[in-house]
Amino acid sequence: MAKIGLLSDAHGRGKITSDASALLVREGARRLIYLGDVGSPEVIDALLVGHPEKPGETVPVNLVFGNVDWDVSDLTRYATELGIVVDHPVGRLQLNDGSVMVYFHGDQSSAFDGPLQDQVRYLCHGHTHMVKDDRVGQTRVINPGALYRAGSYTVALLDTENDQLTFFPIDKSC
Repeated sequence: MAKIGLLSDAHGRGKITSDASALLVREGARRLIYLGDVGSPEVIDALLVGHPEKPGETVPVNLVFGNVDWDVSDLTRYATELGIVVDHPVGRLQLNDGSVMVYFHGDQSSAFDGPLQDQVRYLCHGHTHMVKDDRVGQTRVINPGALYRAGSYTVALLDTENDQLTFFPIDKSC
């Protein structure tokens, strides 16, 4: 699980989410984490990308919902039926080295306090539609940007083995 694809804020746009998910997997992501504002079942469908090393399987996906996801129970049921792990409102992933990644949408600023105090290795969020790569103490705070209502659409690939973060632009015409 060294390379994790991060994407957020598609607001119902399935085609661009499909293109972004496929790009992340082509670039080496072996898990996708969606950071909220799904907006439609089509976005959930678009997160399912075939695993390049395991024919017949898809790359594992975790997701949280955001402030525009009014039908969380229906979207949760749908995602779960497809094998997607719903960690709403906050996800926590133990990495290979024993460190921790925490992720959520980011619309409630108080949600940042606990993970920053605990000095988790990574804190990932969406919501602002703005790319972020900051450090707060020992915690790397990451926002991959957005796939809707942003100056440029972006996603991110995080390699947790070497702490390398790469942002990828996504064609707005999708």
